Amino acid sequence: MKRWAGQVCLFFAFSLAGTSVISARLVSGKLGTFTIASVSLFFALLFLLPACGKKLMESLCEMSAKDVFSLVLQAIFGIFLFRMFLLYGMLFTSSMEAGILTGATPAFTALFAMALLKEPFSGKKLAGIAGTVGGILMIQGLLNAGNSFSLLHLGGNMLVLCAAASESTFNIFSRVFAVKTVSVQKKAIHPLVQTALVSAIAFILCLIPTLFESPVRRLSEIGLGEWLSLLWYELFVTALAFVFWYAGIKRCGAFTAAAFSGMMPFVSMLLSVIILGEQVGWQQWMGGVLVISGMILIGNGSIPAKVSKLQEVKSIKEQVVK
Repeated sequence: MKRWAGQVCLFFAFSLAGTSVISARLVSGKLGTFTIASVSLFFALLFLLPACGKKLMESLCEMSAKDVFSLVLQAIFGIFLFRMFLLYGMLFTSSMEAGILTGATPAFTALFAMALLKEPFSGKKLAGIAGTVGGILMIQGLLNAGNSFSLLHLGGNMLVLCAAASESTFNIFSRVFAVKTVSVQKKAIHPLVQTALVSAIAFILCLIPTLFESPVRRLSEIGLGEWLSLLWYELFVTALAFVFWYAGIKRCGAFTAAAFSGMMPFVSMLLSVIILGEQVGWQQWMGGVLVISGMILIGNGSIPAKVSKLQEVKSIKEQVVK
């Protein structure tokens, strides 16, 4: 069971993250982009800070300036930029397209892992990544003759792709932070504490632009459905998903995270059909099967965690020396 613990955590992390597109659709246009982010982060912190207890203060006392800087980068790319690009993109594209385009995350993460971390890979891992990317292309319909990418929503699509790139950058920074902690034999920060700290930093970053969006007036005008969407965004997309993510990335390499991030577009597609009533064809369902198959291949082709971490540590040290 320990072998699969990290992968199970990543599965739940990205499955919950996939619901962000639906939550964003339900409040997009009714609230400002940064208002949505600030409110969800505020309520998430109300849950996270009491749950951390004494662990939060203990972790703060043990952290170095480099650790704080690393958490700031995670907050910027994983929450601030990701939500900014996604929520603005949702104003110009459909929830289906936005969900599918977040599927570019596996490709971005895999490229970053090879280029920056020199993470080892196997044939099964590469086949899994290929299956995941191929599934995403099928879901989007790019592999069908006569279908073309939506030029009408190009601006929104590009913003969502920027969100996917931000998420991938966050994945890599998180992995580097986990590996560095192991390399210096420091006590790892508890996932709950790490989520709380990153959320707090992101909340501070979102506060200033929120003031220019008339947050009080617009919040007073929304209904129960929008408040429930914000509540979901708070508890599940922000708090629980990030706790699962930090627990998983400590146990798995960036390639594995890249494959499991394919759950984001798959879950988004399912919820677009179930909740929003959008239509999908057999190609999209086959693409979903490929995404799941790719994750299974990645899991079976995993390189031992110790070997992966040692090579990543060596790569990071080499980059520091250069």
